[in-house]
Amino acid sequence: MTFDPATLRYNDAGLIPAIAQDAASGEVLMMAWMTAEAVAQTLETGQVTYWSRSRQEFWIKGATSGHTQQLVEFKVDCDRDCLLIEVTQEGPACHTNRRSCFYTAVQNGEEMEIMSPMEAANPPSE
Repeated sequence: MTFDPATLRYNDAGLIPAIAQDAASGEVLMMAWMTAEAVAQTLETGQVTYWSRSRQEFWIKGATSGHTQQLVEFKVDCDRDCLLIEVTQEGPACHTNRRSCFYTAVQNGEEMEIMSPMEAANPPSE
């Protein structure tokens, strides 16, 4: 069966959440939004492409920072309204220069930073 991005369930803004996961370690790296065109472009090129809500434009992960995401596997959830994008991540995934955007945990009612920024030659720009 041929995959068609139009068969996914997008929200009223035409977006679908996409969770990026490190294909080797299983670590959840980030969540971002995709449009049908971003889905198609990701599948065509193998470079993960998101939709930037703040800039209102396509965002090829790592195009400016060098912190790229190469597509390994593209998965659709059972309701077809969320994506799991397994990737090979180059450098940090988070714009705060951390490996993952999920660097804050709530423990015993307190917020705790559980991950420090990575040492990097390139400052974060995404």
